[in-house]
Amino acid sequence: EKGYETGEHAPGLKLGGCGAYKAAHHIIKTHAKVWHSYNNMWRSEQQGMVGISLTSGWGEPVDPHSQTDRDAAERYIHFHLGWFANPIYRGDYPEVMKNYVGRKSAQQGLGTSRLPTFSAQEKTYIKGTSDFLGIGHFTTRYVTQKSFPFLQVSSYHSDRDIAELVDPKWAAAGPSWLYSVPWGFRRLLNFIKTQYGNPLIYVTENGVSEKVQRAQLCDAWRIEYLKGYINEILKALNDGVNVKGYTAWSLLDKFEWNKGFSERFGFYHIDFKNKNKPRYPKASVDYYKNIISANGFPNPREVMS
Repeated sequence: EKGYETGEHAPGLKLGGCGAYKAAHHIIKTHAKVWHSYNNMWRSEQQGMVGISLTSGWGEPVDPHSQTDRDAAERYIHFHLGWFANPIYRGDYPEVMKNYVGRKSAQQGLGTSRLPTFSAQEKTYIKGTSDFLGIGHFTTRYVTQKSFPFLQVSSYHSDRDIAELVDPKWAAAGPSWLYSVPWGFRRLLNFIKTQYGNPLIYVTENGVSEKVQRAQLCDAWRIEYLKGYINEILKALNDGVNVKGYTAWSLLDKFEWNKGFSERFGFYHIDFKNKNKPRYPKASVDYYKNIISANGFPNPREVMS
């Protein structure tokens, strides 16, 4: 969406309300081809696994008693995660995506939906092409219904007919879009379990960046974020979700999309202005080391010798 519709990310194309859908369509078909080529040529010898890593927030209805809000929140997830996961696990785009994009395309006088379609053969070819599901997750939104008039320029965002809100009490851990809402992760993981037959999950991205540009080695907010989110994964494990591994985002400060080196997610601060790029551990390094060595949260009563 940012690469092919808003043009914020590379390749910087602004292709109305169809570019993102076309790009995603190619990604899904290409992914399936890669999975099949591995499956046919190398799996028997190497016994490896091929999956896909999808990043998704969690959408929580503003009013859980309102069917309209519940539908809007589910739409938020299907337009994020389901867009890619549904074809791979169930054989086609989510019905709600097909309905909404199809209806809005018809209102615009288009002969066909801006959301491409898979042939019956492609659906069969794509379904089941994942040995595990990688999940990147950072934050949550409250979601409610918001109707966009069809006369507006079409876009992925207006297709969904939703408004995203945040709770002012949520900790604004890093950049403006990233609030620390640990409980949303458990709900997302349980949604995946229910929707996609409890697939094997590896958490491939989860972390938080700095709010300001200067070096901040005492990153207490990152420690709190990690503690909250890892704790919710443990709860999801108790719920029966098949989470096999966790990877924090990220080891080092690095190049972050259109934010360049200004957005720092690393456990280690990098001095990019120095030609040697020295690395300085933040406080979260020791915290995360303890989690790794204990393979969980260390016992707070245990005296370290």
